[in-house]
Amino acid sequence: MYIVFINTIIHNLSLSKATLVIISIIYFYHPPGKPGIGIQRCLCRGAGLKIVRPKLIEKVEIHPISPTCGHLEVVVTLKNGAGRKCMNPESKFTQNVIIKAIEKR
Repeated sequence: MYIVFINTIIHNLSLSKATLVIISIIYFYHPPGKPGIGIQRCLCRGAGLKIVRPKLIEKVEIHPISPTCGHLEVVVTLKNGAGRKCMNPESKFTQNVIIKAIEKR
């Protein structure tokens, strides 16, 4: 649909005007700071865990919405080499973890 529209613009307008129109369409269709149309490169797959034992949390990483990932991600590193786990940012537990992580800074 967009290709037909763009081809119509190119044939009906001069090249410089058509270029301006195409750039405008791309800008308004995909504003800066929003996730791209292509492949998303998020760290977490799915919603994530709702709760983890607080004593096992070694480090908390908060990754805000970015052009490469369209949602907030909270990743906790567990003690004793148990790995990294994604937390569900909408759960009350995770929200409390975020608040405590911010207070520690």
